[in-house]
Parts: sequence; structure tokens; C-alpha cells
Amino acid sequence: MAQKKGDNGEAIAKSMFEMAKLEVPIIAIVIGEGSSGGALALGVGNKVFMLENSIYSILSPEGYSSILWKDSSRYKEAAEKMKLTAKDLYDLKIIDKIIKEPTGEGAFEKIANNLKKEIKSSISKMNSKNKEQIVEERYYKFRNMGEYINLKN
Repeated sequence: MAQKKGDNGEAIAKSMFEMAKLEVPIIAIVIGEGSSGGALALGVGNKVFMLENSIYSILSPEGYSSILWKDSSRYKEAAEKMKLTAKDLYDLKIIDKIIKEPTGEGAFEKIANNLKKEIKSSISKMNSKNKEQIVEERYYKFRNMGEYINLKN
């Protein structure tokens, strides 16, 4: 059966719901630009890493500024408000680790080695947990993401 236009939100939600129940560890890595509703599913991982120059959001800054101000040229202002950088998301507890991105000769190999080290370390730590602990840890991590500000005070 073909998916109807407008069903994407439901499909993303179902995907996240099913992913949250998986009894195996999930490690998600943002390596470039994750900016769609589908990118939300990455947040369900037990561990979420980002390369330091990556961005991660539900919408591109151009899309955000087009919706909010009806002006896509305000994308730089939108990007600042969206808090989509690795540092912003780490501070908000959306991601668990920022992976450094060295530049220059051999940069790709250095980045790959940094990722490999973090993946191996995370797998090693998660191997000692049973299925219930893995799912519960993921649930509490997801429930505690972000920051709540009471605007009434």
C-alpha cells in the first residue's frame, strides 16, 4: 500500500517507537547534516555522537526561516535560534559526545579512528548490560533530553 502524502509524521513516530523497544544497543552518529523529521529517529539511540562540524535538527535553517519569517534569506539567524550545532546539542543533552574533526593531511583517517575508538568503547560498556537495562537506559536518556524553561515565573 502506498503511503499517502502527510503520513510522514506518523511513519517517523512509528519508527521511533519501534526503535525505542529494540533490545540491542543503538549507536547513532551524525556525520554531516541531519535536518529532517526522519533525522529525529537518531535521537533514540543509546549513544548519539556528532562530528564537531555537523548539524542536527528537524528542519533546515532555510526551511525554518521560511516558515517563521516567510524569508529563507534569514537562515543564519534561524540557525542560531535552532541550536543545531554539536556544542548546542551536547549542552542540551541531546547528544552524548562530540567527535573532534582534525584538519589537514590524514584528517579522514584521524576522524575515522576517533569514531572507531568511541564506538568500541561504547560497545564495550554496553556489553555488560542485559536487554532490559539497554531499553530502560535508552528510555530515560530520551525522556531527559533538552531543557525545560518555565516561562510563567
